[in-house]
Amino acid sequence: MASLQASAFIFHSTSPSPLFRLHQKRTVKAILNHVTQPGSSNGHNGQSGAAKLARDFMSLITATTHDQKHEASSNNNRKLNNIHADADGSDDTMIVMAKLYVIVEAVADRVVMHNNIGQQRENWNSLLLASINAITLAAVTMSAIAATSADGAGAPVTALKLSSTIMFVAATGMLSIMNKIQPSQLAEEQRNAARLFQQLHNQVQILINIGNPAENDVKETIEKVLAVDKAFPLPLLGVMLEKFPRMVAPAVWWLRQQPGQAEELTTKMECSNGWNVKLEKEMETILEVIRRKDKAEYLRLGGKALKLNKVLAISGPVLTGLAAIGSAFTGSPSHGFWAAMLGVVGGALASIVNTVEHGGQVGMLVEMYRTNAGFFQLMEQTIESNMMNKQENGELFEMKVALQLGRSLSDLRDLASSSSSSNGEEHVEEFACKLF
Repeated sequence: MASLQASAFIFHSTSPSPLFRLHQKRTVKAILNHVTQPGSSNGHNGQSGAAKLARDFMSLITATTHDQKHEASSNNNRKLNNIHADADGSDDTMIVMAKLYVIVEAVADRVVMHNNIGQQRENWNSLLLASINAITLAAVTMSAIAATSADGAGAPVTALKLSSTIMFVAATGMLSIMNKIQPSQLAEEQRNAARLFQQLHNQVQILINIGNPAENDVKETIEKVLAVDKAFPLPLLGVMLEKFPRMVAPAVWWLRQQPGQAEELTTKMECSNGWNVKLEKEMETILEVIRRKDKAEYLRLGGKALKLNKVLAISGPVLTGLAAIGSAFTGSPSHGFWAAMLGVVGGALASIVNTVEHGGQVGMLVEMYRTNAGFFQLMEQTIESNMMNKQENGELFEMKVALQLGRSLSDLRDLASSSSSSNGEEHVEEFACKLF
């Protein structure tokens, strides 16, 4: 009976500890000593049977202990392998995170740098405008005083004529340089760059906070940084954007998706991902409104502002140059009247033109319209890409589009339904965007 209890006790132990196995061995040894004692009440056959059963238990315990040691060793090896694999994966993740932190630091530095440069170029615009107008008006005053002199000769009149001519020439040169670089447009470029870099900085921070970034995320982020650098450069020499192109084109600061990447995304997206026929129809209508109304309108306004800026940029230096010529011939016996008129009126008109161009920041308007057209072009490409690949959830993408256009979800759906019911007729005057 004691041997049967020991058997049941051993076999019901699924994960014995070392103390438990020692207890088992002591129990079996006690059984052996008991059944082999001379004075035992059991017979010889009973003794030999019990001894045989106890020896079987001992061999079973030894074999079980050996199997448990082998299994424990295998488990330890598997755990070590998993630890090494996790360590390798953790090292890769830490390297990627370190790269992202380097990018975040560089982007944050660019935000501050573009803000500072933008403020500096805004100061250029205001200071140069005030200085050139002051020089021009002073030259006009000197030319008028010289023209009203009684005899038209003598040292004071000559000094006034020479001074006004020099000041008109200086104003012509300064105004030509100012019109070439367009400080107000440069300031707007830097403001746009600072805003886009701040947006990119927030995106990288979200990527870091979510965790589990990949090496491709690092490469894509670097390419985005370089794309914004190229779209809104800091230097003036060599890489400055053309201020007077033949036609206004939308600004491009994003990465263009390669055809191979689009095919790969299309093959991966096999589910609807929150998209349905109604949502696709709504996005198609919004896309058509953006293309036909918003983008086209800003390109049209940008073209008009560009033409006005060209006329003003040419007229200002021409007027100051003519005023310099008129001031030089002020007091001439044959052309004194017309020379005085040219010097005084030309200088006054030049001051007005300069104030309209740079005080009104026409160059800034050109850049603003160009950037807005680029914003709508980016929205077009994003909507087309998501309709084709469905890489973003449909409901989230609809909310994103509504927020970018300054509308609520219901307002966006009403716009889509009203535009689709009009069948593309021109009498629908509502724009997609309400922000600007």
